[in-house]
Amino acid sequence: MLKIYAIATWLSLAIFNFSAAAKNLDTPQSYDALLSNYKYTLSVKTIEIESQGLTLSMSYSYIPAKGDKPVVTLLHGKNFIADYWASTAHYLSKLGYGVLMPDQIGFGKSSKPKNYQYSFPGLARHTKTLLDSLDIKKSIILGHSMGGMLASRFALMFSDTVESLILLNPIGLENYLRYVEYKDTNFFYQNELKKTAQSVKSYQQKFYYDGQWNEQYESLTDFIVGQIHHNDYKDVAWVNAKTYDMIFTQPVVTEFGDFSMHVSLIMGTRDRTGPGRNWKKQGIKYQLGRYDKLGKTVMEVIPNGTLYEMEGLGHLPHIEDFERFIKVLNKALKET
Repeated sequence: MLKIYAIATWLSLAIFNFSAAAKNLDTPQSYDALLSNYKYTLSVKTIEIESQGLTLSMSYSYIPAKGDKPVVTLLHGKNFIADYWASTAHYLSKLGYGVLMPDQIGFGKSSKPKNYQYSFPGLARHTKTLLDSLDIKKSIILGHSMGGMLASRFALMFSDTVESLILLNPIGLENYLRYVEYKDTNFFYQNELKKTAQSVKSYQQKFYYDGQWNEQYESLTDFIVGQIHHNDYKDVAWVNAKTYDMIFTQPVVTEFGDFSMHVSLIMGTRDRTGPGRNWKKQGIKYQLGRYDKLGKTVMEVIPNGTLYEMEGLGHLPHIEDFERFIKVLNKALKET
């Protein structure tokens, strides 16, 4: 009887453990506002930033340069975190370049103050503070998407720090409020609250990857989906909403004629990212986000620049076709 009882008990525990494991598999991963339990590929450090009466924590990953190679500072886009640069960082490091990958205040593992005025000049100043703390005198600045707007503002503010500027499918190549209605932060906040795992996937699949989808693309949405499932999400959603405002109200393209360094513009020409496309002003027929045309238009303004067009690629060339991207990046890195 004891033997039968022991077997029955073992079976009960096994069934319980299996059921618990199955339940855990069905439970979505959740991440707090600071992505505390979200693991980055590279080790993460922090620096304290004093801004607007607050002490903020700015996260970053850093690989020192080898020999006399410069540091490349990689600036992330709005719907991304520093970690999506990991493959690019490893590649650059193998070539001897130093690599700095910050999470901007309001993004990734960095502080996300709710009552804060987010601005490109402010984020540029934070980035300069980080460079100074690491004793980086000059850097190649590479910005993607919203990070392209930030990189441009940084280059305009701190030109002596910039060896060269590389913009990868940047937004902000159009002065959006010329074409679209202004929307209050509450508008974006309500949109953020409506997000689901499926809506995040559908948006990126349609606008970033031309209907394609794979495990790598999926992994880049994990942190967003995880935050949606966490109790912190209302705070995250509010900060996400506030950072939309600077995209529409703080244009940089109007000052592209003031760049004093060489600018490399890398453009996946399939990209059609056009913030505000769904609320254009009445009577406006202008097509936002025509990256197949924007590069040539912008090059007429930039005093010293090179355009690299990548046919068939969209908003994230460094994710869609890394091998093709690094061939172009190598050319851009020589333009100092």
